[in-house]
Amino acid sequence: MRFGPVDLQDAEGAILAHSLEADGKRLRKGTVLDADGVERLRKSGYASVIAARLDPDDLPEDEAAKIIGTALAAPGLTLGPVFTGRVNLEAAAPGVVEVDAWAIADFNAVDEGLTLATLPDLLRVDAGQLVATVKVIPYCLPAAVVSAGKDALGRQPIRLHPFAGGRAQLILTRTDGFKESLLKKGEDVVRTRVEALNYNLAESRITEHEESEVAAALDPSADLILILGASATSDRADVAPAAVVRAGGRIDRFGMPVDPGNLLFLGELKGTPVVGLPGCARSPALNGVDWVLERISAGIPVDGDGIARMGVGGLLKEMPGRPQPRQPKR
Repeated sequence: MRFGPVDLQDAEGAILAHSLEADGKRLRKGTVLDADGVERLRKSGYASVIAARLDPDDLPEDEAAKIIGTALAAPGLTLGPVFTGRVNLEAAAPGVVEVDAWAIADFNAVDEGLTLATLPDLLRVDAGQLVATVKVIPYCLPAAVVSAGKDALGRQPIRLHPFAGGRAQLILTRTDGFKESLLKKGEDVVRTRVEALNYNLAESRITEHEESEVAAALDPSADLILILGASATSDRADVAPAAVVRAGGRIDRFGMPVDPGNLLFLGELKGTPVVGLPGCARSPALNGVDWVLERISAGIPVDGDGIARMGVGGLLKEMPGRPQPRQPKR
């Protein structure tokens, strides 16, 4: 591409770099000048304009953007129309977006004129939400640059994992003096949380906060088992995780580097994921529980290593009225 001042007599076919008023008509930047446009500029006293002229091997910005957008197309992603060198990808359904950060970085390193911005990896999205945007900075790019960018992307560096959901079971425990209102509030908030992830809370059971009772209540035929205890889990040997083991299951992780949400535990019972909910699950505010449940519903494996990687970005907004705030009163 050649960019700079162009004599008006040579400007037909060039791409106008800046919007101009010409003989009562506004010629917008990006306009490909035709004979009428050139004549209007001449009548307005212009002798030259700042413009871009394509070389034989150049691709116009919209064509380049479309090639990259098409390369990014994947199930669950909707490719929007191309305009001013830009094309957007949107989520076709609610789910979790998975982004290959290395592939995106490699793409953005190919040429400064070729850019791709995405949402963070493993972020929850709604249907119609913008997931990524391709923007070609100049008015054109060499075809070889666009081809190199396409190659750098590899295969499907952006994927949407829709929420599959299924049938969920919730076990709530109580102790002497535990308020019934807290049981109701806990059930209502958990129900709202899981239904948004395509789960049907088919069963909600209340038991005493005893290992044997919780173990007997567990239903491995469910697609997801949730346990919300009257008392916070303090150890792998505490009531709720011990009940999972007693029923023939296992605990993969106790504790997570996300706050609120530190006291969550994750396990499995006969192939069904089991999540021990911390007290913050009684609040609809974002917490570590959401990250775990979103990924489980989306079919993204969640294990101890995956939870360990949640620490960066895991310091979430403090909940008002929290029994044990993260910062002591001063």
